[in-house]
Amino acid sequence: MIKTERAKIAQKILNKIYPKTPIPLNHKNTYELLIAVLLSAQCTDERVNKVTPKLFQLANTPEKMAKISEKKIYSIIKPCGLGPKKSKAIKNLSVLLVKKHNGEVPANLLALEELPGVGHKTASVVMSQGYGYPTFPVDTHIHRLAQRWGLTSGINVKKTEDDLKSLYHKKYWNKLHLQIIFYGREYCQARSCFGLSCKICKACYPKRKKPIKTKKA
Repeated sequence: MIKTERAKIAQKILNKIYPKTPIPLNHKNTYELLIAVLLSAQCTDERVNKVTPKLFQLANTPEKMAKISEKKIYSIIKPCGLGPKKSKAIKNLSVLLVKKHNGEVPANLLALEELPGVGHKTASVVMSQGYGYPTFPVDTHIHRLAQRWGLTSGINVKKTEDDLKSLYHKKYWNKLHLQIIFYGREYCQARSCFGLSCKICKACYPKRKKPIKTKKA
């Protein structure tokens, strides 16, 4: 079975299980989405959704957040982990949005990547879920699954992103990003499937007998 065939199989199964893909991070505007995605690094969406209501009640715009101390921000977001680093990034990016972007979250990937604490993956998620721009954000989970399903060599997350983009038309990228994340959490977890037991793994590699070792991001 060639790679394009495996890609079609995976997409067919994903579409059947997840015909709709709601955005997992609760937000009311693009700024809130940006902050929520930043907080989700090495943290579950569930925990982020428990923390953000209190944070956004305090400040839900760059102008308001820029006036809040890092110490106060940290006291709220501490449960998300990496608190000192994230609170500093939230404070600094808010100040920069006010000074450089008139308090607006830029609808530009490169401009987003220039913000403190915002990497390529975070910027891609904001462009996708905030502005509907076709991107294919790849985190460690998607990186792992794409390897298990034989859709990438897994050299690094950049290569995985490029491989997935080449396999699927851009009109599917945003939906597939979320579908793969949902599927990985429910059926193809890091410490359970190992490329052997979930429906997609078995469909893509019906003769696979040994657990697959995936390369880390």
